[in-house]
Amino acid sequence: MDPYKRCCWVLVFLCFPYLYGTTSEQLLPSSDRDSPFWTTNSGAPVSNNNSSMTVGTRGPILLEHYHLLEKLANFDRERIPERVVHARGASAKGYFEVTHNISHLTFANFLRAPGVQTPVIVRFSTVVNERGSPETLRDPRGFAVKFYTNEGNFDLVGNNFPVFFIRDGMKFPDMVHAFKPNPKSHIQENWRFLDFFSYHPESLHMFTFLFDDVGIPQDYRHMEGFGVNTFTFINKAGKVHYIKFHWKPTCGVRSLLEDEAIKIGGSDHSHATRDLYDSIAAGNYPEWKLFIQTMNPDHEDKFDFDPLDATKTWPEDIFPLQPVGHMVLNKNVDNFFGENEQLAFCPAIVVPGIYYSDDKLLQTRVFSYADTQRYRIGANYLQLPANAPKCIYHNNHHDGAMNFMHRDEEVNYFPSRFDPVREAWKYPIPSNVLMGKREQRVIQKENNFKQPGERYRSWAPDRQERFISRWIVALSDPRLTHEIRSIWISYWSQADKSLGQEIAKRLNMNI
Repeated sequence: MDPYKRCCWVLVFLCFPYLYGTTSEQLLPSSDRDSPFWTTNSGAPVSNNNSSMTVGTRGPILLEHYHLLEKLANFDRERIPERVVHARGASAKGYFEVTHNISHLTFANFLRAPGVQTPVIVRFSTVVNERGSPETLRDPRGFAVKFYTNEGNFDLVGNNFPVFFIRDGMKFPDMVHAFKPNPKSHIQENWRFLDFFSYHPESLHMFTFLFDDVGIPQDYRHMEGFGVNTFTFINKAGKVHYIKFHWKPTCGVRSLLEDEAIKIGGSDHSHATRDLYDSIAAGNYPEWKLFIQTMNPDHEDKFDFDPLDATKTWPEDIFPLQPVGHMVLNKNVDNFFGENEQLAFCPAIVVPGIYYSDDKLLQTRVFSYADTQRYRIGANYLQLPANAPKCIYHNNHHDGAMNFMHRDEEVNYFPSRFDPVREAWKYPIPSNVLMGKREQRVIQKENNFKQPGERYRSWAPDRQERFISRWIVALSDPRLTHEIRSIWISYWSQADKSLGQEIAKRLNMNI
């Protein structure tokens, strides 16, 4: 056959399906047409998802095999950098329902009246340890709730303890470094954080939680949650109140002692994740009640502590817990990576009616959390389904890596007479007058020892004994100097004289 005829037959063969209205899909048996099939990321059908394209049966492999290269490239990139803190965690979804009227305190729409429900996603986590670490290690637990409100998301990001180690975020990177493994050996060692915190007696209150029995929760369902920082509520009249958030589990608080933790952790590194998942799958839905404490900012100077100090609690006899609503987790995540690893929180994400306070730790978290996620996941991390608001939203934050929103607008600036989108209504924010000189100083009312001592004295003798024993183990680290041990004995003596004396006695130290 001459070359001209050969070319014509090839064209007829290639065009046959289109000339006669038949597609390649129609050439498939009818039973296969409606079933799903593998495709590339761009949607092209994949006819063989098992074998690489090679020269002959044996190979070598061809670089032109696009699906193979795409499959390997995606796999190479399917892990993102783990969180520096809160790396190990588990998530679940559900709803929050208002049960008590607090509209006199805030005009936040999702809190407007009893009966109002808001979808939520919650992430529980350990703080210091790495992504694959056992969930039975002594460590604070993160307790972060994302409310998908009709006015945008509200991230209530806290821990299972009501206080924190430090009151100023300037110290946060150093604190995390001290808790993390030794950069030389990659081994966590007590002497490192005991050395660091020997300069920071403000940490004592937090240590009365971490070294207490509650330092190892039984699982995520049986632990409390706290906002830790002080926020503000603003009502329609512009009146401001300081707010502390408290989550109380309806199934109670339970913890693991050391022998129990060792037994469980030795056989199951994911016991808390498993418990959360299995409980929801079985219909045993975890539930927490939300309470708040309120304080009039005009009264903040009346106490012997600074109410905005994250190392302090507000006495409940003066600031009683007020019920707000309850949260039920009734759905497991559909995909662990998409709704746990890519799930991102930031205390800066608030809604109208809720605002920040001058809490120094909170002020630094407002920047740091979002900045961490932009590094870890990407500039457009808030477009990911788990993080995106469920309400309509619009802005001109265009472009950047992984921007997958389809946009066809011609105007990407503001203001414009061609763009009908307007600014939102002017809602009240705290309007207190700010005045003062530039300073870098510690707050005036440190009062580092009173609340830790009160907490220690509130325990039964056996609980006090376990607390002391844990400190003896920590302070027995051979790398610790006599000076550092002396400082800690001094600190605990100032919190409670008998506590300091007992620690000194067991360490054979004369102070």
